[in-house]
Amino acid sequence: MEKPVLDDLDRRLIAALQCDGRLATERAARVLGLNTRVVQRRLAALLGNGTVRVIAVPPRGNGTTAMLLRIKVLRGKLDTITAALAARPDIPFIDMSAGGDEITAVLLADGRRSSLVFRQLPATKAITSVSAQTVLHVYADATDWRLDTLTEAERTELTPPPPNGAPVELDALDRDLADALREDARVTATALAAATGHPESTVRRRLGALLRDRALVTQVVLDPHALGLNVDANLYLQIAPAHLEAAGRALAAHPAVHGVIALTGPANLSAAVWLRDLEDLHRFITHDLAPLPVTGIDTVLVGCAVKRPGQPPGGN
Repeated sequence: MEKPVLDDLDRRLIAALQCDGRLATERAARVLGLNTRVVQRRLAALLGNGTVRVIAVPPRGNGTTAMLLRIKVLRGKLDTITAALAARPDIPFIDMSAGGDEITAVLLADGRRSSLVFRQLPATKAITSVSAQTVLHVYADATDWRLDTLTEAERTELTPPPPNGAPVELDALDRDLADALREDARVTATALAAATGHPESTVRRRLGALLRDRALVTQVVLDPHALGLNVDANLYLQIAPAHLEAAGRALAAHPAVHGVIALTGPANLSAAVWLRDLEDLHRFITHDLAPLPVTGIDTVLVGCAVKRPGQPPGGN
């Protein structure tokens, strides 16, 4: 059965949560010009039935090296290989291609020569080839993605101001709070105090500081099919070096794009998109990409999002 598509009001509330994952009902109602009880009821339904989850993630740029792996696999062996990769804590992201012969994965490396890339994967008979490219720069990731349903004024008012200080070093209390918010970033301060054993007044103060300083970032997680976005695709683009920065920024601002990274290798820019259908994907490639200096493109449809942050194991 096809999943029901959320209506415009639900989409606006989701977009509001993308601006501020701990957004209070009263503030959402005031900024969006809605009835408080309606907002309360709708948000409770979206969050209560699992349609929408808000999780807490560390900010990017913490010094971790990431590699994008493209692994070609013999047909019939895809499930076995993806299951083994999904069990690894250093791989937070895995896609299975719709064609059934390729796995895309993100490997978090410590800067040393990876035994997975150089020994384990090449030695696996079910794997026919491995491409491993280092992520040079992240223009946008899932925490930056925004539904295009709010006015610029609404989005500006709902988005907390940027931090104006240096990155914050987390202490033991901060790490306790981050761990407690990892699966549900909307847990109340009272519940956080009970879960962590710290005084509620201290929890409120430290949580406010973590969010204000962006030492902790919220991310909205949902199945894109609930938004009518039925096509998930990864695009690998070749861009002239002089235009790489401009192209990365332009794609990061596009509402269909939920991730853009610069890479080593011949395809030096990768974009992940959610679109309504294949005709929309064709229009994106032929129209939206047309102004960019793209000299080559490899488009891979995602058949299953096996592992992504905040997503239940097994994909959607």
